[in-house]
Amino acid sequence: MIRVLFVCLGNICRSPTAHGVMLGLLESEGLSDRVFVDSAGTAGWHIGKKPDPRSQQAALARGVDISDQRARQVSAEDFETFDYVLAMDRSNLEDLKALYVSNGRQGAEPKLFLRAFGRSYDEHEVPDPYYGGEAGFRHVLDLVEDACDGLLADIRQKMDA
Repeated sequence: MIRVLFVCLGNICRSPTAHGVMLGLLESEGLSDRVFVDSAGTAGWHIGKKPDPRSQQAALARGVDISDQRARQVSAEDFETFDYVLAMDRSNLEDLKALYVSNGRQGAEPKLFLRAFGRSYDEHEVPDPYYGGEAGFRHVLDLVEDACDGLLADIRQKMDA
């Protein structure tokens, strides 16, 4: 089983969107029994809450239902549990690295930016749409869909190896 964790700040906008998009891709490809997907936030402000209603609405408009997800905070154990720990932006990547090091770990750090798998956009980060309008949530979906396609290709390559 390959395990993927998407990480943003509060786990109510970007990471649950990526979580839902990836689940949909895996289901459509018949791989949902071989890849486990989760999401978390570097901050604990929203633990137990549903994704932001605007994220839910934007995702649902593209056929992705994320309403059953609940926010959680990333933990040090996640680095051992997940094969991919994917930050949405540099700030969250730095927070993940700090968590990793503060727990006495050495060697491999948090794996990558999610956007490292993107193919169609020049943007390297998934911007936080929280303080913007609906267009920001749609743009997050564009970036996440693109990157999740590339991530799926990488996962398939690992499965075939």
